[in-house]
Amino acid sequence: MINGLRTVAYPVKDLAAAKEWYTKVFGAAPYFDQPFYVGFSIGGFELGLIPDGTPGTTGSTVYWGVDDIEAEVARITALGANIHGAIQDVGESIKTVELADPFGNVLGLIYNPHFDLKAVR
Repeated sequence: MINGLRTVAYPVKDLAAAKEWYTKVFGAAPYFDQPFYVGFSIGGFELGLIPDGTPGTTGSTVYWGVDDIEAEVARITALGANIHGAIQDVGESIKTVELADPFGNVLGLIYNPHFDLKAVR
């Protein structure tokens, strides 16, 4: 079952500069800050920065929240999607996966046990 929107991830060439800029834009420091990913909690949702991306050509990936990522991958691939990027544990028990839908789009799924739906305004 898909629970709703959780995360948008932006590819950036300069992670440090992007982290500083988004901190200023949203007036919030990242809650997760690693060399491979920086995550901000914004109004109960997540803005993620992924290093070494090419903004404008790589595009953003939106992640939909799920309770069981493995089951959802099995269900959605049975409906015709392909694995675009394998399930990854990105730290603190958070898992993500990217699927390619039959129309050429990337569909991101995220299992994040820290997501607090009550915090959404």
